[in-house]
Amino acid sequence: MSNPDELLRIEGIRKTFPGVVALDGVDFDLRRGEVHVLLGENGAGKSTLIKMLSGAYTPDAGRILVGGEEVRIQGAQDSERLGIATIYQEFNLVPDLTVAENIFLGRQPRRFGVIDRKRMEADAEVLLARVGVNVSPRARVRELGIARLQMVEIAKALSLDARVLIMDEPTAVLTSEEVEKLFAIARTLREDGVGIVFITHHLEEIAALGDRVTVIRDGRSVGQVPASTPEDELVRLMVGRSIEQQYPRERADRGAALLSVEGLTRDGVFHDVSFEVHAGEVVGIAGLVGAGRTEVVRAVFGADPYDKGAVKVAGSGVPKYDVNAAMTAGIGLVPEDRKGQGLVLDASVEENLGLVTLRSATRAGLVDLKGQREAAERIAGQLGVRMAGLGQHVRTLSGGNQQKVVIGKWLLADTKVLILDEPTRGIDVGAKVEIYQLVNELTAAGAAVLMISSDLPEVLGMSDRVLVMAQGRIAGELSADEATQDAVMALAVSTPTTTTTITTGTEAARGH
Repeated sequence: MSNPDELLRIEGIRKTFPGVVALDGVDFDLRRGEVHVLLGENGAGKSTLIKMLSGAYTPDAGRILVGGEEVRIQGAQDSERLGIATIYQEFNLVPDLTVAENIFLGRQPRRFGVIDRKRMEADAEVLLARVGVNVSPRARVRELGIARLQMVEIAKALSLDARVLIMDEPTAVLTSEEVEKLFAIARTLREDGVGIVFITHHLEEIAALGDRVTVIRDGRSVGQVPASTPEDELVRLMVGRSIEQQYPRERADRGAALLSVEGLTRDGVFHDVSFEVHAGEVVGIAGLVGAGRTEVVRAVFGADPYDKGAVKVAGSGVPKYDVNAAMTAGIGLVPEDRKGQGLVLDASVEENLGLVTLRSATRAGLVDLKGQREAAERIAGQLGVRMAGLGQHVRTLSGGNQQKVVIGKWLLADTKVLILDEPTRGIDVGAKVEIYQLVNELTAAGAAVLMISSDLPEVLGMSDRVLVMAQGRIAGELSADEATQDAVMALAVSTPTTTTTITTGTEAARGH
C-alpha cells in the first residue's frame, strides 16, 4: 500500500440497473483524519456509491480496498466489520427503544446470558459525552428532536469503532447553531483519525469543513479538487456548465391582489398577520426557526385552524380550516416535508400528478384516465421530470424530480396562488435553478407565489418583496431594493409590535 494513511479506495466502480447506468468508472479515496466531500447533483450516483460501501448493493465491476486490501461488501455486517458506518438522511433508529438500546441494537452487552443494561447505559453515556450531546441513555428516541437524533446516530457509529464515517446530508434539517455543533464534532473525530465522507448540497459548508472534494456527474467521477475551490468552479464541475446567475428572477408586471390575508391569529402561535400577494409577484417570508412562518401558510391553505382573521382569493372569502375550499379557490401548497405531506411515495408519477385534479376528472364515478394520462405526460415533459416513465414510483426519483412532481400537480390544477414552503431544501444546485425558472414561468403567466425559505440568499434573490416574521408576528416588510441579509436579520431577531415597511422611491412608483 503506497499511502499508510489511506483508509479506503474505490477504483473503477461500475453499477447498472435495468435500463440505467448508475455508476460508470468512479474513483474515490479517503485518508485517515480527513473530511472528503462527495459532491454531485441528485441522480449523479452518490447514493448508489454509498449503498455499495454500506453493503446494500454490490458493484458489477471495479474494486473496493479497505486498509490496502481488496474487500467484498455483501451486507451491513461486512461493512460494520470493516469499520464503515453510514448515517443516512432518514435516520435508522427505532422510536420506541431507548437511546442506549438503539446505540447497541443487536450488540447489547450480556452478563450470565441476559442483557447487562447497567453496562450498556454506562457505555452509551460515554459515547454520548464524546459527541457532546446532553441526553439520557434511558430516553426514548421518539422524544428527541432532529439534532439529537443525529448525535445518537453518530454515537451509534462510534460504538462500532468506525474508522470510516459516511454522513449523507447531515445538515439538511438542522439550524445554523446545530450545524456548528455538528461541525465541531466532525472536526474532533477528524483529529482522532476518523475518515469522514461528507455529502452536502450546501456549497458554503465545503470550505468550512472539508479537505478534498470529489465531484460525480452522470455516474462518473469528473474531478478531485481542494475544498477551497471557488463555488462557481464546483457548480461548473457538478452540472457541466457555468451558472451565471444563481437566482434567475425575471420580474413580471404586477397585477391585482390575488391573495389577501387579514388579521390572521391563532392564539399562542401567530398574531394579527396581514399581507397581500399580487398576480405576477413572488413574496418571500423570512424569519428564524419557530417564527411561525409554516404555521401561517398552513392556516392560509386550510390545513390548520385559526381563531381570527380572514383569507381571500381575488376578493372572495375562503372558509377557514377547509383544504378543499382553499384548493377550489385556487390555492396550492408545496409543503416543507414533500415526502411526508406532498407525495404518495409508493404511487406512480402519473398518479401523484393527478392527485389534485382527480375529483374534477371524475364523472358519474368514473375517472377520465386517458385525459389524466395526457395531462400528466404534458406537465412532466414541461417540467423536465427525469424518469423511466409515468409508471415509475415517485419514491425512486431524485429529490429535485420529486419536488417537480409536487409542483406539477398544482400546475395541472391551474392554481392561482402557489405557496412554496422550503421549495429547494435537499435539492442540488442544478435542480434549484430549474425550480426558480418554473417560478418565473408561473408569475409571467399571472400567478402569485408566496415563498418560505430558510435559505436567506434564496429569499433575497427570488422575492419581489420580503415579509419578515418574528415571534409569530410580521416584524417588517422590505422592498426588493432594500432587502439585504443584515436588514432581514435585524427584523428577524426583533420584538415586533407594528409592521415596519421600507419602501424605495422606485418601489413606490410601482405601487408597492
